[in-house]
Amino acid sequence: MQSKIEEFQDLIPTGGTCMATGKITEEGLKVGFMYREEPEDEFDTGWRFYSGTEDDEYVENLDNISIYDVNTIANYDRAIIPMLKKPIGSEWERIEGTNRFQPLEEE
Repeated sequence: MQSKIEEFQDLIPTGGTCMATGKITEEGLKVGFMYREEPEDEFDTGWRFYSGTEDDEYVENLDNISIYDVNTIANYDRAIIPMLKKPIGSEWERIEGTNRFQPLEEE
């Protein structure tokens, strides 16, 4: 089940903020899709994390997306840690059944 806030560990140096959906932080799904865009402010890393199960209606409801410290999302899904140094503009999807990511293929 989910990590409790008290049980969170400092897995990465304070790396700033990111956006993630409640599918990850409330429902406990793993990160299935992530991308990095130009940061919106000095604290923003530009990372955006999704489970990959969100539909347009879910994402358009701003109550379903929040700002978190990147370390918080790393505690929910440690598989993202090696990816955090990837450049702005990169998009990644989880390789199903693994803790690895691959570049998102355009359809």
